[in-house]
Amino acid sequence: MSLSYREHKSRASGDVRFGIVTCSSSRSEASRRGDIVVDESGDLSVDIIARSGFHVCYRKLIPDNIFDIRYSLVEASKNGVDILILIGGTGVSPTDVTVEALKPMMEREIPGFGELFRKISFDEIGSGAILSRAFACVAEGILIFALPGSPHAVALALEKLIIPEAKHLILHLKG
Repeated sequence: MSLSYREHKSRASGDVRFGIVTCSSSRSEASRRGDIVVDESGDLSVDIIARSGFHVCYRKLIPDNIFDIRYSLVEASKNGVDILILIGGTGVSPTDVTVEALKPMMEREIPGFGELFRKISFDEIGSGAILSRAFACVAEGILIFALPGSPHAVALALEKLIIPEAKHLILHLKG
């Protein structure tokens, strides 16, 4: 790590407020019916973020559809979220629409996140990493990371990429 990068990153301080949205039509429907729903990836995200000294101020379970994804983004912004983690809907099946929901709202893309995520995923799971359309962007004034729904993918993205740069990212976002 270069000296100038370390110096710049050291200026990043303060609280970072996270939001967690799990996009799962089946879990959302079960929750609506009143069934007990386990959101393993969402729970894991909250745990990792809390252990890292950050705060989750917004959490939601929604169906994987364009309207609900866009609405949750606007709602998260109104609730003071700095970094929104969207879990699920980043694959290649016809029902995976997280990317399509966010792209029209995107102010700036952060291509390095998806590239690095797929690289470290490839190092761990092999060629299956090409199925991921994980990406990051800025929209509604907040940083958004769209992640695959598996707990392993969520932990990988948070622990290796997002958490280590969270304060630094917010420093840049807020200018």
